Amino acid sequence: MKAILALEDGSVFHGTGFGAQASAGGEVCFNTSMTGYQEILTDPSYKGQIVTMTYPLIGNYGVNAQDIESWRPHASGFVIRELSPVVSNWRADWSLGDYLQQNGIPGIQGIDTRALTKKLRVRGALNGFLSTQPGMTEAEAVQRAKEFVFVGVDYVKEVTHKAAFAWDPDDKQSAEFDVVRGSAKVDSRNHRKPLPPADIPIVAFDFGMKYNIVRNLRQTGFQVQVVPATTSAADALKHKPAGIFLSNGPGDPAALDYIVREVKTLVDTGIPIFGICLGNQLLGQAFGGKTFKLKFGHRGGNQPVKDLESGRVEITSQNHGFAVDPASLPSDVAVNRINLNDQTVEGMRHKSKPIFSVQYHPEASPGPHDSNPLFAEFRRLIEKK
Repeated sequence: MKAILALEDGSVFHGTGFGAQASAGGEVCFNTSMTGYQEILTDPSYKGQIVTMTYPLIGNYGVNAQDIESWRPHASGFVIRELSPVVSNWRADWSLGDYLQQNGIPGIQGIDTRALTKKLRVRGALNGFLSTQPGMTEAEAVQRAKEFVFVGVDYVKEVTHKAAFAWDPDDKQSAEFDVVRGSAKVDSRNHRKPLPPADIPIVAFDFGMKYNIVRNLRQTGFQVQVVPATTSAADALKHKPAGIFLSNGPGDPAALDYIVREVKTLVDTGIPIFGICLGNQLLGQAFGGKTFKLKFGHRGGNQPVKDLESGRVEITSQNHGFAVDPASLPSDVAVNRINLNDQTVEGMRHKSKPIFSVQYHPEASPGPHDSNPLFAEFRRLIEKK
C-alpha cells in the first residue's frame, strides 16, 4: 500500500502503508520511547492523535493480549521509520501490522521520522491526516489536516468505560508476572506472584485509564471500583470509598468543566485523592488554577522530574500535551515536582488536605519504574487519614 501523511502547514510525507487500509485525522505527536509501542497504541490518552515513534525499528516483538492498556487501541494512526519484517517473541499473539489491521488503524513506514520530529519540535504539535487508501491526493490530504480539530474537544467520553465495574474481583489480572525458568511443568506465560489482601476500598474515575494503573493499585492492596468519567461525586461516594483516584485520559482538560465540577466537590469533602496525568490537570482546575497547551508535549520514557521536597530526581514515563499553570494555583496548593527540561509542573500537593497528584505515569509499563512507590504513598495517606 502507498501511504501519505500530510500536516496542516502543507508538509507532505510519502511512504508505505501497513495496518488497515483507512484514513484518519489527528494531532501529530512524537514519542521517544525505544520499547512499549503496544502500550502506547492502547493508551487512551492518545485518542485523537497520530503517533510518531522516534526509535527507527518498530514491531520486532509483535503484540500480545496480556500487555494491552485498554479495551482497544486508541491512537488514530501510527508513523514509523521501519516495520520489522520478523516478529520474534514467545509471548507474541499478532504482528504489529495485523493488530492495526484488525482494529482499523492505518500506519505509514519508510518516511524520515527525524525530519518530522524536528519539524514538530520547532513548530510545535501540528494537526495531520494519514491515509493508506488509494487515490488520496496531496491537496486533499493537506485540506483534511487543516480541517481537523483537537484543542477544545472532549475525547474522554469516547474512551471511558460506559458502566461501573469492580476491577479484577477474582485476582486473575493484577498480579506481577513471575518468570520461571527450567521447568516444563509451569505455564511461564501465566505464572504470577501472590497478591496482598484487598483491604482498602477506593473509587477510580476512568477518564481513559490505563489498565496497569489499576493493576498497580490492586498490587498495593486496594479494592478498586472503577466508575465512568460522567459519574457524579455523590454517586462515587455511595460506594463508601476510603480514597478517590483520578486517572489519566486524552485531550484538552479545559474542555471538561463537567468533570472539574465533580472533582471540586470531592476536594471539598476532604477525602484522600490521588491523581495521575489528566487527573493532575483536573485537580489543578478544581483548585482554581488553569491549564495551557505545551508546544509539543512530553511523550517518552526518559523525562527527568525533580521532587522538590526530597531533592530526588526520578526518570519518568510521560504522555501529555497540556500542563497546569503554576502561577494560577492558590496559596494552599504546593507545586512539589517539576520537569527538569522545561520547569513545568509535574506534581502538586494540597497543604491542608490529603490530596496529591503527578503529571507523569508511575505505573509505567514497560518502564521506567522510579515512581512506582507513589501507589504505596497513596495507601499511607489513606491509612493516616
